[in-house]
Amino acid sequence: MTRSSISRRTVLQTASGLLVAGGLAPALAFQNEPREEIEKDLIFRSVKPRNGEPELAKLVKSWQTPTELFYVRSHAPNPVIDPRQFKLRVEGMVRRPRTFSFDEIKQMPTVSTTATLTCAGNRRSEYNGPEYQDVPSVSGVQWEGGTIGNATWAGTLLASVLKQVEVTEGAKHIWFEGLDQIPKKGSVIGFGGSIPIEKAMVAEGPGAPLLSHTMNGAQLTPDHGYPLRMVVPGYIGARSVKWLGKIVVSDRPSPNHYVATAYKIVKKTSPLDWSESGPIYRFPINAAICTPSAGSTLNAGSVNLSGYALPSGRNGSSIKDLLVSADDGKTWTRGEMIGKKQDFCWQLWNAQIKVNANTKEILLRATDSTGDFMPARIPWNAKGYLRNSWYRLPVTVK
Repeated sequence: MTRSSISRRTVLQTASGLLVAGGLAPALAFQNEPREEIEKDLIFRSVKPRNGEPELAKLVKSWQTPTELFYVRSHAPNPVIDPRQFKLRVEGMVRRPRTFSFDEIKQMPTVSTTATLTCAGNRRSEYNGPEYQDVPSVSGVQWEGGTIGNATWAGTLLASVLKQVEVTEGAKHIWFEGLDQIPKKGSVIGFGGSIPIEKAMVAEGPGAPLLSHTMNGAQLTPDHGYPLRMVVPGYIGARSVKWLGKIVVSDRPSPNHYVATAYKIVKKTSPLDWSESGPIYRFPINAAICTPSAGSTLNAGSVNLSGYALPSGRNGSSIKDLLVSADDGKTWTRGEMIGKKQDFCWQLWNAQIKVNANTKEILLRATDSTGDFMPARIPWNAKGYLRNSWYRLPVTVK
């Protein structure tokens, strides 16, 4: 991130706060980055709202993803929030409902964890490839393989906040509500998520959910949920709600659209199909070839490959085996895991493989220590979620 981009974002944020404090603007406004900042580090699939992913070759240059290369997934313009007026309400099935200021959140003991977030729609564009010509096209943001990133987050344990409000018996789910404003069916809603209370109450180790105000050692940027967001290690990114404004303790999953309807695996989008399907929580194993890039022209002989592999979001899961093939799966070459190995984080890998004029694509598959594996093909679903079949990299060899 350049000095000028940091300065511009800071000025926008500060100016908004001054206007709010002076009574010249609503307490919540919305801001998109100037266009010259938009296409610098990410490939933006949409600008309003902001949805961008990095080039894969840039993504795997480091195990910890720089903030400027971390994917952005939003459903509405970024809200600009004055931290001096920010309030987090915690209510529902609790004995002591409470509203926390941003300063009160930051004064609580700070916990740091490194965790990978990934969008449920990562690799969605592949559902519109030739192998699915007999089914309808999948709509939504046409992500390639870059909606994934591994960052270090710091903030307050969700379990600590819930302890302060004293959760009552019978509570089963924790809802999160964002301060963004999304037009939906004639009304406006915030993005919402919820997680089982058993996950919410994890109070130690890398899987503990955080109310995070820091990313990679700096305050959150507007794209990543400033001033406060959830981080739920092991779960799809949709459960790590940005611009967090309310937490509700309940005996059921959130009725918010993004829990009750979206982010489910369905074949059809009828009310019955939505009702019969459960929300997606834990992400499955996934992996991608990041170099060379898709469509590259290669010389016959040895080729160096690199990429990422994400084990399933279970505690203690790690990549067990990663294999690549240049002859349509007749023979496989084992990749080498490099860099750090840590729970709820991706692993980077390298491999060397021989290609020839008959090579039309390079295949990748992986398994993890808990038994999850990437299948050769996965069934089509109407929303294009959880694409984790073998990764296929088209190439030309001369």
